[in-house]
Amino acid sequence: MPSVNKTTMKPHILILMHYMELGGAESALLGLLQSVDPARVDVDVFIYDHRGDLMQYIPKDKVRLLPEVIAYKAIERPIKECLKSGNLGVAFGRWRAKETVDRSPVPKGKDDIRIFTRIADCVEPFMPKIQPKVEYDLAISFLMPHNYVLSKVRAKKKMGWIHTDYSTVHVDVKRELPVWDRLDYIASISDEVGKKFVETFPTLNEKIISIENILCPSFIRKRADEFVPTDMLQKEDCVNLLSIGRFSYPKRFDEVGTICRRIQSILSASGQPSRVHWYIIGFGDERRIVENIEDEGMQDYVTILGKRANPYPYIKACDVYVQPSRYEGKSITVREAQILCKPVAVSNYPTAASQIQNGVDGVIVPMEIDDCAKGIATFIMDKEQQDRIVGYLQSHDYGNEAEIEKIYQMVDA
Repeated sequence: MPSVNKTTMKPHILILMHYMELGGAESALLGLLQSVDPARVDVDVFIYDHRGDLMQYIPKDKVRLLPEVIAYKAIERPIKECLKSGNLGVAFGRWRAKETVDRSPVPKGKDDIRIFTRIADCVEPFMPKIQPKVEYDLAISFLMPHNYVLSKVRAKKKMGWIHTDYSTVHVDVKRELPVWDRLDYIASISDEVGKKFVETFPTLNEKIISIENILCPSFIRKRADEFVPTDMLQKEDCVNLLSIGRFSYPKRFDEVGTICRRIQSILSASGQPSRVHWYIIGFGDERRIVENIEDEGMQDYVTILGKRANPYPYIKACDVYVQPSRYEGKSITVREAQILCKPVAVSNYPTAASQIQNGVDGVIVPMEIDDCAKGIATFIMDKEQQDRIVGYLQSHDYGNEAEIEKIYQMVDA
């Protein structure tokens, strides 16, 4: 294919993503796509599997959504389903990954992501080229593993994105390093996340570029006004807490029942007339969350709402947004709550201080359960501090659509 004459044609960008379920990376991708200027670039979006409540929000007036390719759609499907659909190569790769993954012990407090890298290695040989007749100016793999953007896409420059605090995950450095090293750029959602990544992969420091999760306040506020949630009860003398995220270990929803019970006890002992009701929006295996709620007798005070295609009316309706996570990269929902001018409390995960100015635009509470509960309860009782924080949020613009200029610069260089 002839090289692009940039005096007559716009730069052409390809973005790869797994699917569009409710999640931080998916919301971040939507923010990026909402910020695209079609007059400056042409953007193709290749979603491996067209599933998820956020598919409907891809702005087709700004970007071109490419059709599914059955082999990519099968990557994260059960092996039996791959076999039934005729994806024998993917099924074999998935099986081989399962049989050969490193099963050495995982350090305490870390999440094991080695299986994802191994699956990509084993499945990659069976995957077809993506848009084989097109050479892009920039190809972006928005979520790891980044194997496919390297071997299945023709592009002048290639970039992979970091959304994870690498100090909290257990990786196969020997297997991952060659993949990251072949990229031209590595985008990090914050300086702190980039720093933690470089501690794991010190030779990659020169490839790092910080590009924050792009959020569009007008889009968020518009969706927040779409309806009033009737399943978030507005009771007198009841403070509604809200948390959003996948039902997974990093989010720590499996301890919400315990934290909630201790908050109730602290409020009661302080002579407060108010109680709390904690709502959780998300999806995944909720078994451990339910067990914790039942063990603590908090069935009347903690409600799992499950998936919500539009969580913003719930953020608007809550009194305090709480992120009790064990770790985060940079929480999208925390920033969305700030955009909607809600008091925010986050646990003291390693990157918390890179997002929250403690006491200014939110509060950071201790990680340990008792101290976490005490910190949240104290914040609930301190209405003056909440009002100061809300006032600060109302006077600050958390939109950052200008971050996309960093991507334009890559293709204009």
